[in-house]
Amino acid sequence: MREALDQWHFVAAAYAVGIIGTLGMVGWSWISMRRAEKRREKARRK
Repeated sequence: MREALDQWHFVAAAYAVGIIGTLGMVGWSWISMRRAEKRREKARRK
């Protein structure tokens, strides 16, 4: 008998990596946007 690898573990892992990566990029972009907005407001006040 030969054991086959269960492909669904790899599919689930690929989805998890994709979702976590997307959420990470959204968070990073949001933080960068907030910093840029603060710098813009600081420059306008001068």
